[in-house]
Amino acid sequence: MRSVPLWALVSSGCAPVLLIAGWVVAGHLEGSADDPITQSISVLAAYGAPGFWVMTSALLGLGACHLLTACGLLVAVPAGRLALAGGGVASVLVALVPAPSSGGSLRHGSLAAVGFTLLALWPVLAARRDPTAPWGLRLVPALTATAFMGAGALWYVIETTRHGPAGIAERLVTCVQSLWPLVVVASCLRRPAVTPAAEESE
Repeated sequence: MRSVPLWALVSSGCAPVLLIAGWVVAGHLEGSADDPITQSISVLAAYGAPGFWVMTSALLGLGACHLLTACGLLVAVPAGRLALAGGGVASVLVALVPAPSSGGSLRHGSLAAVGFTLLALWPVLAARRDPTAPWGLRLVPALTATAFMGAGALWYVIETTRHGPAGIAERLVTCVQSLWPLVVVASCLRRPAVTPAAEESE
């Protein structure tokens, strides 16, 4: 018996595809004004941007994917599933409250920060203290994923303050965040679910 449904593999697999395709297509529509090295993804989804509808749709789809994956990961610790779902909701809200075409937005920035934090913490919150758990739900890989995302966030903040390649930092860390649910689901599908009766007999 599978520990997660097959549709969770589809939802988790679509998440990174939607995110990356979103910023690639939106950046193409932006033309020469697009600077993925220094500009945030939010610029592509800002009011009036040529690729506004593309990036907004991608963020909405990303959020929906995270919500569906959280529903399917019944084998994970509930706190982690809740954090993943919260990250999905935050992604939807970020899309619905885009940044202005010029200047910053406290609401947009706050929602993005909350979403990033939840998606960075969900791996360790979902981890099971069980050596027989699927690889993606073991403590060491989960801690490593959370630490990497945290380091990526720190890099992004540093590059933002010094006007460095903040766009690269943001794209790298958001890419990892969108990929990790797929890693977890794939590792769960490699291991059959263990029923309570089987656990008692061991």
